[in-house]
Amino acid sequence: MELLRTNRLLVRAWTLSEEDLARLGDLYSRPEVLRWLSGPPSGGVEALVDRWRQVHEADPRAGCWAVQPLAGGPVAGTLLFKPLPDGVGEFEVGWHLHPDSWGHGYATEAAAAVVQRAFEDGLPEVYAVVRPGNERSMAVCRRLGMAPLGRTTRWYGVDCEAFRLIAPDVVD
Repeated sequence: MELLRTNRLLVRAWTLSEEDLARLGDLYSRPEVLRWLSGPPSGGVEALVDRWRQVHEADPRAGCWAVQPLAGGPVAGTLLFKPLPDGVGEFEVGWHLHPDSWGHGYATEAAAAVVQRAFEDGLPEVYAVVRPGNERSMAVCRRLGMAPLGRTTRWYGVDCEAFRLIAPDVVD
């Protein structure tokens, strides 16, 4: 299922294809990726794809999708757009890219497109939460125009740097 396209990227559902599962397994076994997450996915990558499908089915605005470069090559990583846990309706945008896809602007491009889609659908604001020290992800937040809100444990129970972007037509 295709969610959207940008000039360089296709954002689509992850599948249970051998190629997608292998890429997910590789992505979520990388120490340089896992250091910013809570750990590897529980239940394996097939269960992860199923959980992500359920997220989208529960709310069509939400999901965790594959970021596929249109020029070819492997999937760059995952784009997340989902309600924050224990929140009051806040949505977060996030990204987990494979290290071989870092530095190409894919996270910023994919996140900007899904945030724009959310704003067009009437969402008034979008958040991002980043582990302290993850300078690459904080730089993406800044490139997206997100305002830093400081550290919080509110949504995930661990220290995170919070960022927020308000829709252009919403007065803060």
